[in-house]
Amino acid sequence: MARIRLQDVAERAGVSIKTVSNVVNNKGAITAQTRARVEEALAELQYRPNVAARHLRRGNSGMIAVALPEITQPYFAEIASELVRAAKERHLTVLLNQTDGLLETERAICEGIDMPLMDGLILSPLALGPEDFLGRRDSTPLVLLGEHVDGTTGVPHVAIDNRAAAAAATAHLAQTGRRRIAAIGAKRAEDDAAPAETAELRLEGFREALAAAGLPWREDLVGTVADFHRADGAAAMHRLLDLPEPPDAVFCFNDLLGLGALRALRDRGLSAPEDVAVVGIDDIEEGRFSAPSLSTVAPDKRAIAETAIDLLLGRRALPEEGPPTAVVGHCLVVRESTGGAGGTP
Repeated sequence: MARIRLQDVAERAGVSIKTVSNVVNNKGAITAQTRARVEEALAELQYRPNVAARHLRRGNSGMIAVALPEITQPYFAEIASELVRAAKERHLTVLLNQTDGLLETERAICEGIDMPLMDGLILSPLALGPEDFLGRRDSTPLVLLGEHVDGTTGVPHVAIDNRAAAAAATAHLAQTGRRRIAAIGAKRAEDDAAPAETAELRLEGFREALAAAGLPWREDLVGTVADFHRADGAAAMHRLLDLPEPPDAVFCFNDLLGLGALRALRDRGLSAPEDVAVVGIDDIEEGRFSAPSLSTVAPDKRAIAETAIDLLLGRRALPEEGPPTAVVGHCLVVRESTGGAGGTP
């Protein structure tokens, strides 16, 4: 079947090709009557614009690349979904990559090696250092998510305020009357692949909130992990429960660690929040349906996606002073694991 052209639509509607083009691209001043006639012709002929040709005329591909550490992790899956939605609204197609947090993979993607022509790259790095960005040869526009790499001057970065998010979660636990508040998610010194900056900032926020609540800092109540996975959270929770003075609350640096902690409590015949209150960060869907449902700090994932793409397209400005970071909002969501209401919102 031959492709329907603008000329075919123009002939059916009895208008010029330019008028049809203006309706399709929502340009120019067109009367409501003429617009209705053109739209009727478009529908009758089932016209579909040639997107590839349109991008070719504009000198771009209409595609952006998104590279995330682990697509199987719920948080990254939900971020990817929001990025695809936001890209579609801006008439862009997303090519999704998984880096596994490996230096060579992140470096190759950052340099555009074995990648098709892209209008931009959104990357959530774990292993790259400042030298990888300062010496970057590929000119494709780049925006970073998640981990911020010190020294990447000029590279836009989208993130939540990790320190403030951690402080909000910890303060919530203190406000429920808990006094032996632990943390799960600190980076192990021997584990270079662990999420470094995010863990460090959340540990700082945890410590600041303890001080603000008049609670002592206890090194033994800081559970270290290799990764931010469920099994790591469960293992750390078991170690904390073996202490002579186990915690009565725990702040987990992400929801997967929190879900692992809840499982460990159940395995030990304990419950949340009666024995140990648990709160995480990320607001993944799984946490809404766990039993008990998991209290969390929810980053504005939609804002993360829209901000990243708008920065990539040059549609959003960064602060004139300081690092080129766009900070998006977050909010505390209180559920059953810290004494909140049940249900699945």
